[in-house]
Amino acid sequence: MIEQINNEIKQHILSFEKLKEISSAIETVSKLSIECLKNGGKIILFGNGGSAADAQHIAAELVGRYKLQRRGLSAIALTTDTSALTAIGNDFGYESVFKRQLEALLKPDDLVIGISTSGNSESVVSAIKFASSQNVKTIGMTGKSGGKLNNLCSELIKAPSDDTARIQEMHIFIGHTICHLIDLKFVN
Repeated sequence: MIEQINNEIKQHILSFEKLKEISSAIETVSKLSIECLKNGGKIILFGNGGSAADAQHIAAELVGRYKLQRRGLSAIALTTDTSALTAIGNDFGYESVFKRQLEALLKPDDLVIGISTSGNSESVVSAIKFASSQNVKTIGMTGKSGGKLNNLCSELIKAPSDDTARIQEMHIFIGHTICHLIDLKFVN
């Protein structure tokens, strides 16, 4: 077992060393997030499975705080309202669970962040297409290929890996880094 544990640690470290390749994309998304919040907009996040958990985690860091004492910031994860998710999924199909919520909640100064390790999740793709049609800035967080989100987002952060576990690890690190940069701009 120790050998497998050490191999997982090694793969994690090797993946994270590649993050420097996308630091400019992380910086751009951080700047867009700060601009959105300074303009009175909210950050809207969503994804499926582990990406849903990441969306909730990042939204919680913004509404609560990441590391520094500051006011609460406007962020919401569209993955938390089980009544909305199940009603929309039942009545309109699962691919509409995030798009329909955006139809109800999206404002012009908002920033939309769709998280999908493959970049191909239909519910995420559909929501990003809708937000783009409303001229709202859209961010995708994917794995190395980018999938269908490649040409749909204002900005795309592609975690440099094809391994879902490594991509998810990088996504939460990227989310934490963005939260840290946001904290620095809103500290009391």
